[in-house]
Amino acid sequence: MDVFIIGINGRIGRLLAGELRDRGDTVRGLVRRGRDGTDLAARGVQTCIGDVGAMTPQDLAYAVHGADVIVFTAGSNGGERHVTQAIDLHGVTKAVEAGNLAGVPRFALVSVFPEAWRERELPEDEEYYFAAKKEAEVVLTHSDLDWLILRPALLTDGPVTGRVSIGPAERHGQISRHDVAVALALLLHEPRISRQILELNEGSTPTKSAIARCVRSPAA
Repeated sequence: MDVFIIGINGRIGRLLAGELRDRGDTVRGLVRRGRDGTDLAARGVQTCIGDVGAMTPQDLAYAVHGADVIVFTAGSNGGERHVTQAIDLHGVTKAVEAGNLAGVPRFALVSVFPEAWRERELPEDEEYYFAAKKEAEVVLTHSDLDWLILRPALLTDGPVTGRVSIGPAERHGQISRHDVAVALALLLHEPRISRQILELNEGSTPTKSAIARCVRSPAA
């Protein structure tokens, strides 16, 4: 599989690239500066330079041409509103259009739980972050692409556990970025999981088995 990751220099993006390379996939991605791709290149990952917030859909289409799937893991993490808008909303919108222009059939988006941090009173910029994430999901689900949306719980830098809970609706707890990367790599290799929104939390079920339960029957 040829996978193009937007956000490959982020923590989930790098872990996902490693998981996919270990499976023998071709992994490519977008980096902002040449030096960002140096260590990725040493690991067999191809990179091109560009800022998703500034690129046009045509620019992105040229970059992703030939990929089997686009994976969007980039995010502003609730920073300033203009940055969130450029990356989390317009970045996804342009990447979806680029997928259509380049003939890339599949698109996977790493999003957020809608109820994350609902127990807190959030600053306006962080509230806008959740609104932008939701709007990006709407854009993707209304597209003609074979899409997948993954909503991980609160992200941690803990070690991979190999056990998760995943489904259309899950409790919002926490999960390591490495477990997210492992789950996402498995999901990308499961074509029967198509046009689904899945929430991901820590759990007690081996990741591969948990994902197998998300495969819909032909009648579904």
